Amino acid sequence: MARQPKGREVSGILILDKPTGMSSNHALQRVKRMFGARKAGHTGALDPLATGLLPICLGEATKFSQFLLDSDKRYQTIGQLGVRTDSSDADGKIVETKACAHITLADVEAQLPQFRGLISQVPSMFSALKYKGQPLYKLARAGKTVEVKPRQVTIHNLELMSFDNAQVQMDISCTKGTYIRSIVEDLGLALGCGAHVSQLKRLQAGPFVANQMVTLEDLQAIIDEATKGQVVEEGKWPDITPAFLALDELLMPADTAVLSLNAVQLDPQQIEALQQGKVIDHATDFAEFDVVRVYSSHAIEANAFIGLAEVQQEGCLKAKRLMST
Repeated sequence: MARQPKGREVSGILILDKPTGMSSNHALQRVKRMFGARKAGHTGALDPLATGLLPICLGEATKFSQFLLDSDKRYQTIGQLGVRTDSSDADGKIVETKACAHITLADVEAQLPQFRGLISQVPSMFSALKYKGQPLYKLARAGKTVEVKPRQVTIHNLELMSFDNAQVQMDISCTKGTYIRSIVEDLGLALGCGAHVSQLKRLQAGPFVANQMVTLEDLQAIIDEATKGQVVEEGKWPDITPAFLALDELLMPADTAVLSLNAVQLDPQQIEALQQGKVIDHATDFAEFDVVRVYSSHAIEANAFIGLAEVQQEGCLKAKRLMST
């Protein structure tokens, strides 16, 4: 007999405020256990040093996590001048120190324009970028180095928030795949004194922003409140259904991950055909290969979300990723 998968069928997106010192996967597993979820995945890892916005997809929402991986991000970071580390952040080993007391605000501002717009950067050996299937950070920790090719990213906005006591605080909005530690490292090199990231916080990922975040402590408080006073019999867990109901109220609908895409409404017959893998006729003004959100005919709202379809020739639609029926 096949083993039944553990956990409950719960779907949605939790906007977690990841604490420092914890890996993104550890945070994911904590959330998964708290929700009793059968399936979960995060949408772009944050370094253990980093804090802030980490969207965690549960259940059916995991089908659309790639769109959050590909989305623009916003960070606030503090770069410490005068000290370089092997990982370009505060968790690394110090490899060089230089005097930086002579660096002025004008010096910093003069170097920032080169980090705005389309730039080329070399990812750190301590990044999660993979080389022949292995994350670079694992190779780095094993004392190995490989040639990492530069990549182009776009810095939409880079604002100098403050410069005090050799610390540069910046607010950065950028495309996916941007390494903030590389910007800080390169800024330090441009100033001639070196630098590393001492703090990093993500404030936005795609449509999700900081004021939507909840902490692990928030989640635990909900569980504690809902289960207080329950007697746990030996070998049995208490009934935490009230906790699940309260936790589920924090989840964003699955379609919030793809709200940047255009939407179409289909009738029941068209939806059934799409779910059967058929290409359906649906006249649209969208370009070929565009991906669109699909909703049932009565409304474009979360509970009517069917999934995503790709526009084919002459406006026909083909299923790309659908919610489970």
